[in-house]
Amino acid sequence: MAQDGRLQEVLEEFRAVVAGRSRVIDAILPPTIFLVLNAVLGFTAASWGAMGVAVALGLVRLVRGEPWGYAAGGLAATALALLSALGSDRAEGYFLPNLVNGGLTALICLISVLIGRPLVALSSHLARGWPLAWYWHPKVRPAYSEVTSAWGVFFSLRLAIQWALFQRAGAASLGVVTVVLGWPATIVLLVASYLYGTWRLQTLNGPSVEEFGEDAPPPWQGQQRGF
Repeated sequence: MAQDGRLQEVLEEFRAVVAGRSRVIDAILPPTIFLVLNAVLGFTAASWGAMGVAVALGLVRLVRGEPWGYAAGGLAATALALLSALGSDRAEGYFLPNLVNGGLTALICLISVLIGRPLVALSSHLARGWPLAWYWHPKVRPAYSEVTSAWGVFFSLRLAIQWALFQRAGAASLGVVTVVLGWPATIVLLVASYLYGTWRLQTLNGPSVEEFGEDAPPPWQGQQRGF
């Protein structure tokens, strides 16, 4: 029963932070279409197909009255990827913006930990609206610094794999790795981050968000849910 409750907690918290399936579909479908069409029909067909899917997703969001921000972002990302591919005259160029984005994310993770303002803490603050000062508490911040460091390692390893495939001009392999290590791997990373983060907050014996807001003295009960 305890394990079932823990799983339900993770699912509920995950839904609260990640805005449904639209984000995943809008991010994964265009590069998948590009990958398949490039292998079967060539670069030109793949380019038109990926852009067509990105435009179609945006129109579907508008017609259904659904949030279209992620579709618009996906359309912009697809357009940028196609421009990169055309500029480099290589199908692998389609995935170059993704490599740059991953490298920047890894760098930001590292810098944020070094300056004592871990990226995961800032992301949680924006998603949950908890007081920013709580995240910088000496018995809270280490949990977010450690998770941010893990994020930095993940994005660095992903970049190293993608760059090696890019150098080998392996468009098919690069595409598969980019898709698999995109949202599917990120979902696993988010779940693992939540499980480790909530456990780490308990071991640090720091105040919960509520206790921090009330300026309650120790010993604290600590944050029981949410990260």
